[in-house]
Amino acid sequence: MPQLASSVLMVRPAAFGFNTETAANNVFQQKISAGQEALSSQAIQEFDRYVQTLREHKIDVCVIEDSAVPVKPDAIFPNNWFCTMPDGKIIVFPMFAPNRREEKRDAILLQLSHDFKVTDVEDWSEYEAENFFLEGTGSMIFDHENKTVYACISARTHNSLLDTFARSHGYRVVSFHAKDENGAPIYHTNVMMHIGDTYCVICLDSIQDEAQRIRVSQELSAAGHEIIPISLAQVRAFAGNMLQVKNSEGEKFTLLSQKAFESLTGEQKDILGIHTRLLPMAIPTIETIGGGSARCMVAEIFLERK
Repeated sequence: MPQLASSVLMVRPAAFGFNTETAANNVFQQKISAGQEALSSQAIQEFDRYVQTLREHKIDVCVIEDSAVPVKPDAIFPNNWFCTMPDGKIIVFPMFAPNRREEKRDAILLQLSHDFKVTDVEDWSEYEAENFFLEGTGSMIFDHENKTVYACISARTHNSLLDTFARSHGYRVVSFHAKDENGAPIYHTNVMMHIGDTYCVICLDSIQDEAQRIRVSQELSAAGHEIIPISLAQVRAFAGNMLQVKNSEGEKFTLLSQKAFESLTGEQKDILGIHTRLLPMAIPTIETIGGGSARCMVAEIFLERK
């Protein structure tokens, strides 16, 4: 079962901006005074540089243009509304913010089905009516090789739905509660945790319950992941929001933002360097306004090309 994807999908934004609906529980979002047009232009420039950097390193990127109508300020973060699985399935997820549900576009699913072999499409959106949410690889960190899902419970990651989803796909769940330095629940697991094939970057300090913290550490170690702890301050700099991928030649790269890279200590970079090659991206506008970083912008494609 592959842990790393060699193709990714990214959505080029048409109307990037501050999303008031998601700001209810995403403390990483910041509103600034720049006009909407200027923000959108800056985000597109950062996005295009990101894609160019991936392609320069021979990482396969499928770029989808966001549709202008309806306006979707967070379309740049597709990993929350869908994911692909190593068994060839596409999963569509129930989303917390009503205006983010507009991001679920059949055109994107059709493009994937056109280019890749898809065995099935599962749509879990019906749970939105019950206010049960599970936001893709924002909510869940998959260890595909060990058939395990790690998740911090929050308004966007419903405990029983998480268990139901994992069971239906034959995965075990390691769930926990995580809080930031101000005691607020961390809204997405992927801002405090990242699993690569042989390592894990995680903020253990955010897991205040000792039994949960010990269990998470033991599960990761037993699965063969070297644990690289990060601080709550580094979480704030998006150091937990990484993604490891492979390029066409099998080289392993870990994607992260320039801000996250600069927050890492020399020792952390050295340890990561044993496992992977760090590939930082300068995305300050997207991080500040959107409250998501390098990993959130990328949806892995675990599907076989036609």
